[in-house]
Amino acid sequence: MTPPRLSFEFFPPKSLDGSFRLWDTVRTLAPLGPQFVSVTYGAGGTTRDLTHDAVGAIHTHYGLNVAAHLTCVDASRAETLEIADRYAEAGVTEIVALRGDPPKGQGRFTAQPDGFADSCELVEALAATGKFHLRVGAYPDPHPEAGHDTADIDWLKRKFDAGADSAITQFFFEADTFFRFRDACAKAGIDAPVIPGILPVENWAGVRKFAQSCGAHIPRWVSDAFDTAARDDRHDLLAVAMCTELCSDLIAGGVEDLHFYTLNKPHLTRDVAHALGVQPQAVLRDVA
Repeated sequence: MTPPRLSFEFFPPKSLDGSFRLWDTVRTLAPLGPQFVSVTYGAGGTTRDLTHDAVGAIHTHYGLNVAAHLTCVDASRAETLEIADRYAEAGVTEIVALRGDPPKGQGRFTAQPDGFADSCELVEALAATGKFHLRVGAYPDPHPEAGHDTADIDWLKRKFDAGADSAITQFFFEADTFFRFRDACAKAGIDAPVIPGILPVENWAGVRKFAQSCGAHIPRWVSDAFDTAARDDRHDLLAVAMCTELCSDLIAGGVEDLHFYTLNKPHLTRDVAHALGVQPQAVLRDVA
């Protein structure tokens, strides 16, 4: 089995302890030679400045190809494009363009009067600059706001038509979920890269809650397995084994790229990568 190409998602720190966790995560995973790493935006744009600072530090000091998350939330078009220009000036050439989650306390996303209405408008504006490789989100399980069975495919096609270069999926628990989505994309005429998003289960209670909020289907056997593993104090062993099997099934089905949601907790991701045959390639240089 040929080892896959990897990428990793981080989130910006909100405290000193969080900073140490982020840099430990970068140091642990960067030697695996990721194609890129991404840094998230908090809900409602709450980490906008922190995201910018983390992107700049990782890009400048750690020598990684960084994709900065950028959303439509709580900002005008001009403000959003100004942020993008700041990334370009700092040498960041990749953006993950998302609609974004609504601010805390708001049930649904509401566009600013002078802001982008959705991710398609954001992608179109960023593509017009010619400065970025644009990645977007995709949902192999139905998005909670999907109005009909093909809504997620229709939205993804619109994003690619607007200028997106590739997509990263929400996490899922079975390889067949991704394969069905990949087939539906092909049927809809989508031939751009769609990278499966992988979430090693570091905390089952937290992942279960997250899955319910974002529409990721939890098979009964997965829930039963983690409930049993937690009682037997074998949670991490199960998490690595299950995630490795999922990734192996994807690779056997022709997948060459995997994007890991690390939650700034790198060790399960590192162990899965090693199990897939991805070994350290370089020594990460220290922060200047």
